[in-house]
Amino acid sequence: MPAAPLHIALPSADDTARLGAAIGPLLRPGETVLLAGPVGAGKTHFARALLHEILPVPEDIPSPTFTLVQVYDTTRGPLWHVDLYRISTDTEIEEMGLEQAFGEAICLVEWPDRLGPYAPTRALTLTLADAAEGRNAHLSWTDPRW
Repeated sequence: MPAAPLHIALPSADDTARLGAAIGPLLRPGETVLLAGPVGAGKTHFARALLHEILPVPEDIPSPTFTLVQVYDTTRGPLWHVDLYRISTDTEIEEMGLEQAFGEAICLVEWPDRLGPYAPTRALTLTLADAAEGRNAHLSWTDPRW
């Protein structure tokens, strides 16, 4: 049974980054964070902050919008940062190997609505939305771990 969502006010981009930095060290291989929200909501900003927190050596973190997937070796295990904005068919998801990555790596997936039947059921879903001041984060999950 899904838990009631958690709502967090994020008045600034720094607050969004702090949330990402707080969640990063909690993740382990086989776990997925689905990052939803409109263009410009802060999904990639959140992902960058999360990655900076768990990378052994700081590095540039590009948006995976055009490459679709960026893979990192983190202190928590392998991490796939995926942007599905340009995906149009299930075949493209199969070709990426994302289904296997869900079982073996930490996965951050932007635009998770495009996953269709491949969406992991035990993921943490973070939806970012504009608010009067900054944005709001809505976190939801079905896995009791969260």
